[in-house]
Amino acid sequence: MSDGFTRLFQQMLQSGQEMARAFNPALEKFDPRTLEKMFPTMSADMMEMWFGRTFNREGLDAKTRLLLTIGALTVQGAVAEPQLRLAVRHARAAGATQREIAETIWQMSMFGGLPAMQKALELAQSVFAEEEAEK
Repeated sequence: MSDGFTRLFQQMLQSGQEMARAFNPALEKFDPRTLEKMFPTMSADMMEMWFGRTFNREGLDAKTRLLLTIGALTVQGAVAEPQLRLAVRHARAAGATQREIAETIWQMSMFGGLPAMQKALELAQSVFAEEEAEK
């Protein structure tokens, strides 16, 4: 690997860390390389693309990206329950209000159907209740 490529790769990893902190300040010490332990079959190129370039494009802030993610996960229905709960937590940490999250989920009812919307709202409400219990 050339020095120039190594520096570029390090800059991309740093960008990924900065976006992770924007998604959730609790990820202050996020290291994308730890994902290799969780997902050993995922190539470094894919991780770098998702966490280094894709999520760091200009134009949308972390809160908006997370609201969009919640919408997409709502449409996926029951197969995305754990991911939806995590996205709701991260959206709250990025500054999204409970109302903004609920409106995002409600908007997806026409695309994912009422059962998917209802389940997503239940999951979001359970995350909100957990937040209140943690206070």
